[in-house]
Amino acid sequence: MKSTVARRMDGFSPFYVMELLQRAKELEAEGKEIIHMEVGEPDFPTPAGIIDAAMKHIQTGNVKYTAAAGLPELRAEISQFYLKNYKVKLAPERIFITPGASGAFLLALEISLNKGEEILMADPCYPCNHNFVRLMEAQTKFINVGADTEYQLTSELIKQHWSDKTKGVLIASPSNPTGTLITDEELQLSIEQVNSLGGSFYSDEIYHGLVYGKKARSALEFSDDVFVINSFSKYFAMTGWRIGWVIVPEAFVNAAERFSQTVFISTATHSQYAALAAFSTNNITELESRKHEFEKRRDFLYENLIRLGFKISVKPEGAFYIYADCSRFTNDSFQFAKDLLEQQGVAVTPGKDFGNNNSNCHIRFAYTASVAKIALGIERLEKFICQ
Repeated sequence: MKSTVARRMDGFSPFYVMELLQRAKELEAEGKEIIHMEVGEPDFPTPAGIIDAAMKHIQTGNVKYTAAAGLPELRAEISQFYLKNYKVKLAPERIFITPGASGAFLLALEISLNKGEEILMADPCYPCNHNFVRLMEAQTKFINVGADTEYQLTSELIKQHWSDKTKGVLIASPSNPTGTLITDEELQLSIEQVNSLGGSFYSDEIYHGLVYGKKARSALEFSDDVFVINSFSKYFAMTGWRIGWVIVPEAFVNAAERFSQTVFISTATHSQYAALAAFSTNNITELESRKHEFEKRRDFLYENLIRLGFKISVKPEGAFYIYADCSRFTNDSFQFAKDLLEQQGVAVTPGKDFGNNNSNCHIRFAYTASVAKIALGIERLEKFICQ
């Protein structure tokens, strides 16, 4: 009998930007300068204090498994982080260290979502999230959102789209690709709505820390009965270290422990010791300085995209993305992105990676490059659209 791919993979959507990234690397290998505005990875290096902490531990030679849930010291540090930043008292036992936010999503969904159930998500949204749902042989119900709700779900939309199959709701704030935040009031109302319907609320908070001009609220400030996903990748600039965390409701602690023991064994030990140093006063000072630089980049990119004729209905308040309407120039943003890369050496992400809600007329620009490189990218973009 011939081996066949599992049927659950039929519903897996590709990540189209990876095709563009691969082509960008080929062009770079040919000696061409590429302006990268496609990948959600900060250009800043991992802070020196974090690297030093990891190296110090590695040099001991005692790089062994940790407890499946993570280093007790790191879980305690994260607990203190929530107390300091959100005024939330959090038992360390509810915090599980995971191989990146992807591991956190897998853990949260595996222990709470059954086959055939559905999760409500905004469209546009980050593409991997609904693939995680598919892994559980469950379904995602996408809800079109726009500028009127700042591209976020609302309690009313949740109520309208809830069905007998609905198990829960995932809200990302700040959001990828739009960089928008849900309002404090709507976050509270949405959690209350989901709780009243007997569902699970999943809060994607991986871009917390990268918020400009205001402060993002954690779902934990409004309820203990929520799953919160976070990561060291974005604000802490530790993408390649592959370390994140998930906070689970108390009733799910035992299930989360069993899942971690079986699937993860433990998150990379050197990454956990590195993450411990991420909370030092000196490191936070460095990260806050970087945040201000991201804000400058956002403002520069936003103003120039508007000048060139892109429509941006909501100025992003967080993350490091701008989701721009490019309908003045094209109704095929994927082809637009491919041509822009080939002709001008500027890499961007087409809207089709983020759903079906008018996605062919949108492009995500990441301001993860320096202002000087963004300026060069804008210059090339202007040549491209004016030719």
